[in-house]
Amino acid sequence: MRRKSGFDPYLALIVTAAQFVVANGASWGQRLEREPLDPYAYGLLLVGPLAVLLSRRFPLVTTAAALAACDLFLIAGYAYGPSFISPGVLLFLLIVRGRRLMAWSMAGMTLVSFLCYGWWVGNRDLFHNVWILTSIMLLMVLAELVRTIRERRADRERTAEEEARRQASEERLTMAQELHDVLAHNISLIHVQASTALHLIDANPEQARTALATIKTASKEVLGEMRSVLNVLREGAPRSPTAGLDRLDELVERSGLPVTLKHVGSRPLPSQVERAAYRIVQESLTNAARHAPGSEVTVRLEYGADELAVRVTDTGATTAPEMSESGSGNGIPGMRERAAALGGTLVAGPLPAPGGTGFQVEARLPLPEETS
Repeated sequence: MRRKSGFDPYLALIVTAAQFVVANGASWGQRLEREPLDPYAYGLLLVGPLAVLLSRRFPLVTTAAALAACDLFLIAGYAYGPSFISPGVLLFLLIVRGRRLMAWSMAGMTLVSFLCYGWWVGNRDLFHNVWILTSIMLLMVLAELVRTIRERRADRERTAEEEARRQASEERLTMAQELHDVLAHNISLIHVQASTALHLIDANPEQARTALATIKTASKEVLGEMRSVLNVLREGAPRSPTAGLDRLDELVERSGLPVTLKHVGSRPLPSQVERAAYRIVQESLTNAARHAPGSEVTVRLEYGADELAVRVTDTGATTAPEMSESGSGNGIPGMRERAAALGGTLVAGPLPAPGGTGFQVEARLPLPEETS
C-alpha cells in the first residue's frame, strides 16, 4: 500500500485557481461597494492554498491561519466570496480525515467570527445570521455524509479482502488434505507392492513384475497429483481436474486387493460430493491394504434421490499386517471431516458378530434434488 504524502499540491492549485477567478469576478461585480484587489488582497488569498498544501501535517494551525486570512480579507473591505473557499475546504478535509472534534470546534469559531464581523459592519439582520449558520451547517453535514460513505466503502472492501483471504485459506487447507490423502494411499500401495515383489522375486518373477509395474504406476500417479495440488497453491495457477468416481476402476486396479465394485443406480453428482466419495473409497482401500492384507473388499455405491451411500467392506486379514502401526491415525477422522463438511455422516468399525472379522466404512453424503 502506498504511503500518503504529507502534502496536497493538486488540491492547493485548484483552490488557488478557484479563489483568484472568483476574486476577480466578485471584485468587478462589487466594485461600487467593496475595495478593488491589490497586492495585499492577493497575498491574503494565497494564505488559504498554502494552508491546504500543509493541512495534512498541521491541520489545526493551517485551518486557523486560513480563517484568520479570510477575516482579514473581509475587514480590509475586499469583495465577499473568494476568501470563504479555503476555510470551507479545510473544514471539509478535517471531517473526511477523521478529525471531527477539531472540525466542529473550528466550524464554531468560523460562525462566531462571521457573526462578529456582521455586527461590526452593522449588518444585524436575523435572516443574514441564519443564512450564515445554515451555510456552515450544510457544509459540515455534507462532509459528514462523505466521511460516512467513505468509511462504509472501506469497511466493505476490508470485509471483501478478509473473505477472500478466508476462502483462500480454506482452499489451501482442502489442498493440504488432498495432498495427505494422495500421499497416504499411494505410499501405502507402493509399500505393499514392494513387499510383494521382494517376497516373490525369486519364486514367481512374473507376479513380482506385476507388483513392480503397479509401483511404477502409483509413483507416477502420486507425482502427478502432487503437482496438481501444489500448482493450486501458487496464485493464478490453473487447477487440474481432481480425482472423481470415473477413476474408481483405476484406483481398484492399483490397490493390490481383490475388490468388487458395485454401482446401484446412477445420477450426476456435484464435484465436491464426487471428490469426497472418491477420497473416502481411497482411504478405505488404503486402510484395508495396511491393516487387512489378503482380504476381499467390496465397494458399493448407492445413488439415492437425496443421498449417495458409500460402503466399503473388507473380510479381514488373511496374513499378518506388516503396516498396521505405520499409519498417522488421521484416516478415519479425515473421512468423517469430509462427510461432515458436506452435511453427511460416516460410520466406521468392525463388522458385527457372528462371524464378523472384517471392517466396514459407510458414508452417507446428501445430494441436491435432481432437476428435470
